[in-house]
Amino acid sequence: MAKGLGRGINAFFPDADDTAEDRIEEVAVKDLRPNPYQPRKIFDDEAIQELAVSIQKQGLIQPITVRPSVKGYEIVVGERRFRAAREAGLKRIPAVIKELNDDEMMELALIENLQREDLNVLEEARAYQKLMEHLQLNQTELAARLGKSRPHIANYLRLLKLPELVQDYVNAGTISSGHARALLGLKNERELSGLLQRIVKEEMSVRRLEELIQRLNDGVSRETKKEKSVPAAIRRRESRLKSYLGTNVHIRTGKKKGRIEIDYADESELERLLEMLVHEEE
Repeated sequence: MAKGLGRGINAFFPDADDTAEDRIEEVAVKDLRPNPYQPRKIFDDEAIQELAVSIQKQGLIQPITVRPSVKGYEIVVGERRFRAAREAGLKRIPAVIKELNDDEMMELALIENLQREDLNVLEEARAYQKLMEHLQLNQTELAARLGKSRPHIANYLRLLKLPELVQDYVNAGTISSGHARALLGLKNERELSGLLQRIVKEEMSVRRLEELIQRLNDGVSRETKKEKSVPAAIRRRESRLKSYLGTNVHIRTGKKKGRIEIDYADESELERLLEMLVHEEE
């Protein structure tokens, strides 16, 4: 096995022999095909271009890893380098050629990418999930093999439960993994779209998001308790105001008059609500 990939590699391939059948050759770029088990789904075009410029000047210093296939080679490790080399116009690049079956190819690709620590959080979570399913491991066993803590594995796997909309924001780098984990605690999924927009617009910290979600959840709990006693028409009006303002709104009715209560978390949110409600004359 290739050296320098971390103790996680050796844990998955304990009987590997570094002197075995691996060889390094120059292979034609046109004969290379992507790895079907590649955990990385998003490649930064700008980063690829930067690497391509470096390769044009210095050449491809680190070989990629491939396995022979019916037609040419399948990339096991190094698809980013392959893409950049192709962009740089290289016709042939160095490659470590390994004789691997499908299981070994998948495991090596996943583990190597995890050891490099440059996957986004969802790609890393999916890699953990694939390893657990493929090797029939539980979270504790996988953590031991990778040298990670079990809570680390569990926290990443939880992210796969996020709605697709949130995962899109994470993949785009628009919100952080901390924001994503906080959103797992939101009870009312209908609040999600507006909340995501607020996170971006207000550059909201994870701490403030957690506080806001707690407040929104408290409102959901209160709404559940009073739902039966509040007329449907009032609930609909409350829902319209919530969607418009992006916060909890309560309409209190009385015999002679009623009132509208609007929740806010802090001074900045109060200012935001005032701007929406008050139209000052120029």
